[in-house]
Amino acid sequence: MTSAELAALHAAAFILDRPWQEAEFDSLRDSPFVHLFTRPGGFALTRTIAGESELLTLAVDPSYQRQGLGRALLRDWLAALPADCDSAFLEVAADNHPARALYASENFAQVATRRAYYARIDAPGVDAYILRRDLTRGHSGDLAALHAKSG
Repeated sequence: MTSAELAALHAAAFILDRPWQEAEFDSLRDSPFVHLFTRPGGFALTRTIAGESELLTLAVDPSYQRQGLGRALLRDWLAALPADCDSAFLEVAADNHPARALYASENFAQVATRRAYYARIDAPGVDAYILRRDLTRGHSGDLAALHAKSG
């Protein structure tokens, strides 16, 4: 997808927010740490550096929503993470209930809140929830079990 196509899809998917512009996508895509995952009708843009990966944005065309595309893009991102990546995180608007349910079902947990982070047209700002998922890449079980085995 071109940056213009990403911007158009982002605008269609985020009608309550200020959509990202083509130049913003161009700038992000110039970074060697930023990765783009695409499927027909949607995309995910991520940044992975220093053992952490951030979902910068995930956009699904409204005509493709509620069909599993967001989950597929999210899983594409997580499956592509390098073995040395310890955590994945993202921000989601408190009023975006479908996205919050998706992220919870994929084991992301809220770790912080940014008050009134998302500006809304003719409405008060909406909190952003910062969600995180710890990764145990290349290991079975949780981190506590790993420490018990090594101790």
